[in-house]
Amino acid sequence: MKKKLNVLYWMLYDFANTIYSMNVVSLYFALWITVDKKGEDIFYSIALSVSMIMAAILEPLTGAMSDIHGRKIPFLLVFTLVCCVATGLIGTASTLVIGLIFFAIANTAYEAANVFYNALLYDISTKENIGRISGYGVGLGYIGTIFGLLMVKPFVVAGGRQSAFIPTSILFFLFSVPCLFLIREPIPAEKKIFKIEIKKALQRIKDTFRQSQKYPGVIRFVLAAFVFFNAINTCIIFMSVYTKKVIGFSDPEMVTFYIISTTFAILGSFLFGFLTDRLGAKKALSISLGIWLAGLTIAMLTASRGIFYLVGPLVGIGLGSTWVSSRALAVQIAPEGKIGEIFGLYGLAGKSSAILGSLVWGITVLAFGFLGLFKYRIAIFVQCLFIIIGWFILRGVPYGNRHGASTGEVL
Repeated sequence: MKKKLNVLYWMLYDFANTIYSMNVVSLYFALWITVDKKGEDIFYSIALSVSMIMAAILEPLTGAMSDIHGRKIPFLLVFTLVCCVATGLIGTASTLVIGLIFFAIANTAYEAANVFYNALLYDISTKENIGRISGYGVGLGYIGTIFGLLMVKPFVVAGGRQSAFIPTSILFFLFSVPCLFLIREPIPAEKKIFKIEIKKALQRIKDTFRQSQKYPGVIRFVLAAFVFFNAINTCIIFMSVYTKKVIGFSDPEMVTFYIISTTFAILGSFLFGFLTDRLGAKKALSISLGIWLAGLTIAMLTASRGIFYLVGPLVGIGLGSTWVSSRALAVQIAPEGKIGEIFGLYGLAGKSSAILGSLVWGITVLAFGFLGLFKYRIAIFVQCLFIIIGWFILRGVPYGNRHGASTGEVL
């Protein structure tokens, strides 16, 4: 019973943090910058890239420190609180620059927190159910997205897009409470000095790269994740801008589009939870990348608002399935005692890719500005290339078992 409750508490954090990712990263903040404040896409790209650089520095280090301590939740608690406070402060920002600074802080903390949330999957799952539990978490997370959209929408209707941020921060914190305070981790008897932990954490990261041949698939998986997350993170960030400017959706139509996408993300998460356990995490991840490619290709080619609604289900399924299968694969290939470190590197790949991806998007849009709105279709095409290259790299990743020992099998 206790294990089942821990799974539920863990899943509720997914419910909580997707309220932030949808309302802030994917929808209202991008529009507040580019529409309300008349800022360029590159402003958002820079702020996002700064947050990802900060997270990329923090994640491998704090992940390794987590392994040294044998603790994850204290790190998760600190980063979650920072994210919630900074998100609320965006709602009080009087200028574009101040809003960008608060966003950079909030997003850094949000991304860093995910390392420890994902790493908890190792503790609450087994080899037999890791895919399903990962899928349940992602699925409940996307239910949280719909809940967050509906709960925050009245504030936006009454007070504008900036009014979304304070209620989003409150909802994020409230639904993260069970995971932060009710899951109990064993407390190590030995306590270490913070300075020594930093040195040891850096040494552990160096050792992982030096001894990469002992951990088949880890470095290749991190590289593949870096490439395909370029496209995924970028599309999450700029999809609202694309649907607004290229397809011409109104704000209510965009909310409807996101709800449709999220509904299919929920279905895809649950479905791929079972497929991951049945087919293996690597095969499931390869299928999800194919779904992403199909959705982005339609988005790039269509000029029809009706046909564009097909993009929502495809991207939704692709999004949910990617998170389910990729983090399950990360757990499967992680060496014993290095789960926090591997998720730190996994997070580093995601953050680094978001830095590059968002900058590539911003630069592409600027470079092809003379083509009018067609510049956005070129930007989508570039993301398709990232998906294809990432899939080719992923093919060389060997399968792993529950504790990371490779079977050596390659797809």
